[in-house]
Parts: sequence; C-alpha cells; structure tokens
Amino acid sequence: MSRRNAEGGSAATTAAVFGEVLKHFREAADLTQEGLARKIPCDRSHVARVEAGTRVPQDTFAKSCDELLGTGGVLVRLWGRIDWYPQVEHPDWFRRRAEMDAVAVALREYQERVVPGLLQTEDYARALFDRRLRNPEEVEERVRARLSRQQRFLDPDGPFYAVVLDESCLRNAVGSPTVMRDQCAHLLRVARHPNIHLQVTPADLFGLDRPSGSISLITLPDGHQWVYSEALDRGLFNDDPAVYARHSRTYDVLRADAPSARESAALISDAMEGYEHHGQVRAERGDLDQEQLQRRQRRQLHRNRPRYPRRRPRP
Repeated sequence: MSRRNAEGGSAATTAAVFGEVLKHFREAADLTQEGLARKIPCDRSHVARVEAGTRVPQDTFAKSCDELLGTGGVLVRLWGRIDWYPQVEHPDWFRRRAEMDAVAVALREYQERVVPGLLQTEDYARALFDRRLRNPEEVEERVRARLSRQQRFLDPDGPFYAVVLDESCLRNAVGSPTVMRDQCAHLLRVARHPNIHLQVTPADLFGLDRPSGSISLITLPDGHQWVYSEALDRGLFNDDPAVYARHSRTYDVLRADAPSARESAALISDAMEGYEHHGQVRAERGDLDQEQLQRRQRRQLHRNRPRYPRRRPRP
C-alpha cells in the first residue's frame, strides 16, 4: 500500500536531501563523520547511512545534530517535513489498522509480551521478524512498514498516545541484551514526548484488573471509536459502542491503579540496567572461559611438547 506519512511533504524533501543538509552543516563545523558520531554518540556507519539517505534517523538524532552543529533547529524542522516512507507494503490483514493509525486523533493501548509496534526500535522490530520470516527481503519490508507508522506518534505535536505495558514486554528477551537495552532506552526517550503517556504494570502487583490480552482503543477524526486486537496474523475490529465502553472502563481503571509514569520510568531503567549488566557478565564470562582454555592448553604442554599422563605402577 502506497501512502504519504507527512503532511505538506513534497518530492524535494526526501531522505537524500536530509542527508545532504546534514553533511553540509557537519563539514561547515569541520567535523568528520566519526567526529560527529562520537559527540552524538552513535556509530560512524549510522551517520554515513543517514547522509547517504539509506537510513531513517530518529527525531532525537536530528535534535542532537542541531545542537552540536549549531543549525538553529533546521534539521528537526526538515525531519518533520520528510516522508521517510513514501511507499510501504503492509500485510493485507494489517492494512486497515495502518490506515487508522494514519488518521487517528487518539490511541490508548495495553500490550503484553512484546513492545507495541509504534514504540519499537528498528533492531527490536527486525529481531521479531527474523524469528518468523526466512526471507531477508521480506523482513526488511516488514521493518520499514512498521517504522512507517511511528512518525506521526513520535512527533511532539502528534496524536495523544497512552500506553500501558505489562512488565513482560520488558522481560521477554528479543534479539540480544544490546537490543533490549536500546529498546528500554528508546522507551525512556519517547515517554518524555508531551503527547505520549507510558506506564508499566509490574508482574508482582496484585489486584490489577488487566485486560485478557493486548488491545488498542482507537478514536478517529469523525469521533468513531474502535476496539482492535490481534489473533495470529489476523486483526480483529469491533465498533460496538457497548463493547468499546466496557474495554474503555477496564483500561481507565488499569491506568489509574498502575504505577505512575515516573515510577514506570524507574522500572524501565531497572530493566535497562539489567541488560547492561547481562552484557558485561557475558563479556567477563567469555574472557574467563578463554583464560581457562589457555591454562588447560599450557598444562597439556611440557617443553613445547604435548604432555602425556604417566602411568603409575599399581601398589
């Protein structure tokens, strides 16, 4: 499905144009790609791909570059005007939901097990699709389609977006500790957006009336309200006012009883630190395993020759 994601976009405001403007200001500041990457911080390859127009940057990347290069906010304004995904193809069963996301004026979600698509990082989304799809080209197309839905909601002037995450979203391992750490950091960043309200329900908090599964409550510009849920590769829609009212009450009570946004940020930070520690432990364990292997090899050598165990006479 082909669609525009940014109002007021034009053929001139493309990813390649953003990359050229970024390169101009970087060179004017007498910085190499590696020098800018160190200041942001990020990988040099990320800067190179953004300048080449082959990588979609986050708005936080544009803001950091504006501050570091003294552009006066040019990059952030340009970032908001670019249609980063002029043509994407959503799965047939999800197309209707994507069309709603493109115009929704308010969205309230409760999510279990995995972070909702509107808040996933690129690496997190790719790791999820890698589990299910074998064709690398299909994986990349699905990732692009998923990221294409995010721009409206990640814009500070975007629609109101309230999200309640079950703690399982933070604890289910996806990809690697690095992927999970970066996903947690992304949640902390987007939670600062004025249009996004993020809460987490701890697994050990008793008494919460949680929905029976992940749901979305969608309000369209004409006031029409929908309840959306998913089965395996199938979207389920219901606009019965009584059904919507019932799920809306459950959701509102859950938000009221869940930890506050500040307390939830602390839970996300704890999870992020756990993944950072996990990565350090694995690195230390790898070093220890290598050291033990070398010790065994040294014990097996004697005067640069293999050491063979001596047969001892039996008593």
